[in-house]
Amino acid sequence: MMVEATPARYALSFTSGALLVREALVAAPIYLQERDWARVRALIAQDNLLQARTRSSGARLGREVAQRLAALNVDEIELLVEATPTERGHLMWVAACRRYALIGEFAEEVLRERFLVLAHTLDYDDFDSFIRSKALWHEEVADLKESTLIKLRATVFRMLAEAGLLSDGRIVPAVLSARVVERLDARTPSDVRFFPTDGGVA
Repeated sequence: MMVEATPARYALSFTSGALLVREALVAAPIYLQERDWARVRALIAQDNLLQARTRSSGARLGREVAQRLAALNVDEIELLVEATPTERGHLMWVAACRRYALIGEFAEEVLRERFLVLAHTLDYDDFDSFIRSKALWHEEVADLKESTLIKLRATVFRMLAEAGLLSDGRIVPAVLSARVVERLDARTPSDVRFFPTDGGVA
């Protein structure tokens, strides 16, 4: 008799900051020099490079940005450093989607799907419906406190806005640069799936 595998637990610790583009631009060059994420976190904390108000919040932000950037490969991190603001937003959205399966699935199953069926809006109800569907299989989602859910939802929508993918509740089609698409297409399936696009490339 086949036993169904228990789905992997979702990591849900993404409420520090939002897209973290500014923080990534501090951490990425350090990583390219050190090639060691623990060292990156230590240097950020040691000199308060993220200009956090407290040591604990600086350490938390440093850990979070390092974990997200670690979801990118070296080619992508090098591109991030020299990228345009739009490309940086797109790359950090990909980093969040890879680091947090819940965000990646929301991007693919809701954001992109709504775009492809010509639904031009995305709102909190769409997120709540998505969460309810995941709660059936993930007890860590089913057990979320209402206050935590509100915070997670607000963070995801802020990320979308900062990535230029959502404006005043309307989905903004992503026009990805050729060099971003080239890197996203290097994975199978392509990580272009995280964007509201039918393949348009700038």
